[in-house]
Amino acid sequence: MNLLLMEAKNSLKKPDFSLTDVISIYDFSREDIIFVLERAFQIESMSAEKKSKLLENKIVASMFFEPSTRTRLSFETAIQALGGKVIGFAEAGVTSAKKGETFSDTIKVMSNYADLLVMRHPLSGTARLAAEVSNKPVLNGGDGPNQHPTQTLLDLYTIKKYVGKLDGLKVGFVGDLKYGRTVHSLAVALTHFNATQYYISPENLKMPKHIAEEIKEKCKVFETTELEKFIPELDVIYMTRIQKERFPDEIEYEKVKDVYVLNKAMLKNAKKTMKVMHPLPRVNEISTDVDKTPHAIYFEQSASGIPVREALLDILSKVKK
Repeated sequence: MNLLLMEAKNSLKKPDFSLTDVISIYDFSREDIIFVLERAFQIESMSAEKKSKLLENKIVASMFFEPSTRTRLSFETAIQALGGKVIGFAEAGVTSAKKGETFSDTIKVMSNYADLLVMRHPLSGTARLAAEVSNKPVLNGGDGPNQHPTQTLLDLYTIKKYVGKLDGLKVGFVGDLKYGRTVHSLAVALTHFNATQYYISPENLKMPKHIAEEIKEKCKVFETTELEKFIPELDVIYMTRIQKERFPDEIEYEKVKDVYVLNKAMLKNAKKTMKVMHPLPRVNEISTDVDKTPHAIYFEQSASGIPVREALLDILSKVKK
């Protein structure tokens, strides 16, 4: 925490944030990422009274076409903590889409009602489309198996805060690397920080080839089915849930649902500073006996969603499209 504060205070004048929307981590430069993380720390350090004026008189549309707990509620908590007002919906079934309204028309209408739009949708590419038709900034809260940039930024914030640095780490991604949008986004972001990446998954849930090949051009990558063998090397283990809802065939899901279960005994040879992360919800891929070890930071990771999303809302509230 002190390290972040020191860097925020001693850093040179920051460049302007280069984006008008937060759609994909591919859009972020290293400077953009650092800008957001430092602003998140500054906001986390503010008094509640000072913070509550950052979105004063602003309205944010919370548009969740797909179920969500942590992302939706952390965004809405952040909006209210900053003094903003929230409108919107938590499921597609209560919108005019049920009457046949097109997605583009829904976005245009909501752009007239709000200063910022936060959106989650089950289909890849919808966030990009929303940004194209909206005259207000759009924040992507997840578009299908594609991108989840705000999760990535809170993951980076968590790593910086609890591991102490971002550069040169060895990070193991474990579980569902095929459908896991959090994994795709974080793996791309870590290329800005020269991370060595380990992709640990069943053969049928490997990191998509186009993502793995792209990252291999920038960082060292190991692909394997073995977890325990590599634990002693890692600075971060990023566990993921095998996502039943993404499988077209339930039989295939049953074959792999328990393939990786991290428990306390498996961490006996881990570095003392190694941290275990998980975007949550977990099912049984991390045993509860890991929770009380110094390695576990997944609940702290979830809490990081508040300052990071506060920072993004604050930054984009000052942007004109």
